[in-house]
Amino acid sequence: MDILTPTCSTKNPCLHACNLSSLGISNPLGYQLFKSRIPFEVNKLKKCTIRSTLALNPVTAPPPEIFKENGSTTTKISKGPANSCPFSPLEFLERASIVYGNCTSIVYNDTSYTWSQTYSRCKKLASSISSLGIKKGDVVSVLAPNIPAMYELQFAVPMSGAILNNVNFRLDPRTLSVLLRHSESKLVFVDYQASCLVLEAISLFPCNLQRPQLVLIEDDCGSTPLVSRNEFYNSYENVVDEGDEFFKWIAPESEWEPMTLNYTSGTTYAPKGVLHSHRSAFTMSVMNLIDWSMPKQPVYLWTLPIFHANGWGFCWAMAAVGGTNVCLRRSHDAASIYQAIQQHKVTHMCGAPVVLNMLSTYSKRKPLDSPVHLLTAGAPPPAAVLDRTESLGFVISHGYGLTETGGPAVTCAWKQEWNQLTNSERATLKSRQGVRMVGFTEVDVVDPETGISIERNGMAIGEIVLKGV
Repeated sequence: MDILTPTCSTKNPCLHACNLSSLGISNPLGYQLFKSRIPFEVNKLKKCTIRSTLALNPVTAPPPEIFKENGSTTTKISKGPANSCPFSPLEFLERASIVYGNCTSIVYNDTSYTWSQTYSRCKKLASSISSLGIKKGDVVSVLAPNIPAMYELQFAVPMSGAILNNVNFRLDPRTLSVLLRHSESKLVFVDYQASCLVLEAISLFPCNLQRPQLVLIEDDCGSTPLVSRNEFYNSYENVVDEGDEFFKWIAPESEWEPMTLNYTSGTTYAPKGVLHSHRSAFTMSVMNLIDWSMPKQPVYLWTLPIFHANGWGFCWAMAAVGGTNVCLRRSHDAASIYQAIQQHKVTHMCGAPVVLNMLSTYSKRKPLDSPVHLLTAGAPPPAAVLDRTESLGFVISHGYGLTETGGPAVTCAWKQEWNQLTNSERATLKSRQGVRMVGFTEVDVVDPETGISIERNGMAIGEIVLKGV
């Protein structure tokens, strides 16, 4: 049977009528006819009236092709503006402002925002970034803990057309100086606790090298320790306030445009820079939601540093499902974590195995009032730590990834029948992973010299190779 699917659109459906007189169908949306097994009769579509309340400029749609069965002929679906829009997680924020506009987006101490407020603040921030002379493709760096400003910048920087570079504020001044020079960062947002670090790093720049502009992120409680504000262009909140809330943010023309620049931690050698596209960030976000079976409007506690691979993509994923981001400056403090879980009824969080060990050995620990889903990665978690943590009410998921993959790439795909096993047996299973997540098309372990897959005997060692995202 033949059905209709849209192929002509700018950002919204166009209102130009195409000629489908041979079928006797009015086609005001520029539909393309194609072959499908979905049981809709063409003659039933004649009775449909398509209405639009949008005031749009007419766009000339290409004449639709009528694809007919012709033996074994393979038909290729035409690429048009309606079916080839660039994928970007930035769209999640705009959607969240509409769907979840009055719902809480961010909570931090006594500060809270709704999704409509977060979208407005990000547009204003993107506007101000652009007004500072930052052009499309320029790099903007951020050094901050898991505070609202850090979350907002995950959207605002790419919304200005710039490339987002989250930097580990635990680096030494020399390494940080090298990264800022290598990235050619034009603008740096600096949390007050990292201000001395950044100023020392920039002092190591060669005299003939232009230095980036600095914006100071001050403490939300107004208790920012004395820092040399003369070295900074402005404060973060002033930059937000001076922006245009009606700013038309810069969407990517291609989903392959770079969106983020992340550096590895340098555990094996000097830090390596990794560029990720809008498509990659989009795929990673959606993939995480699927793999973790994340519901709509979860309450997510930011114990995972956002500078680690953009928080494994959960900054953008939370906007997609309209969740609440509970920000935490002291993300490695067990007392603060337990307090936030109880106060905000946290449902999800992420962290390395060291966080699990910290929570499960905390002297004042007690069973949770309700389950909290915890995704762990970054190092192999011992089965004993998993067992101990789950006994408190945490539901553990285990993944493995790299900065190069944008976050977790393989997982321990849990099976329902495993719930019947003993606690120690379940913990042993969860301590292992290796099943590719849905955003990856291939994961293998190969001989580094031959490139041939090694034998799957649990003993052979090789190089991990991944394809996808």
